[in-house]
Amino acid sequence: MVYFTADLHFGHRGILTMQDRPFGSVEEMDRVLLANYNAVVGNRDRVYILGDICHHMRVDAANELISRMHGEKYLLTGNHDKKYDPALFAEIRDFMTLSLGGTYFALMHYPMLSWPKKNSGSIHLHGHIHAREDYNIANREAGIRRYDAGVDANAYYPVSLKRILDFFGVQA
Repeated sequence: MVYFTADLHFGHRGILTMQDRPFGSVEEMDRVLLANYNAVVGNRDRVYILGDICHHMRVDAANELISRMHGEKYLLTGNHDKKYDPALFAEIRDFMTLSLGGTYFALMHYPMLSWPKKNSGSIHLHGHIHAREDYNIANREAGIRRYDAGVDANAYYPVSLKRILDFFGVQA
């Protein structure tokens, strides 16, 4: 399976109030987000992390936490990402395009107004803005194939390729 996620912000106490996350402490948030991630992503799965894994966390602590995340991980760097151990990732890039399930995707931490093959049915996946689900719904209703894959828009879980294709009514 293929999954996408963004904006976990492990270790970031301020995100609790800034985004009104439903956790009593940063420790609880980190525990739940890691458990949610590992509940859906298996060791043989591929996951594209669209930035901001950790914030206000020492690099060694971040590397240890990332090492406990399942799957083959691809990092699309965000504005809060540190110089993590590159051995923890299959690849680290700022921007990536790929074809999955017969659909072309443009992946980046930041949302874009235009992206490669936008007018040919491609889907842009991003994070950064900490949108809620209504943002993704509004984009779909406006005919915009742009999707916030961040945890705040996806019930604090990674989102599967199948879910995104189904969301946009794309037959794989």
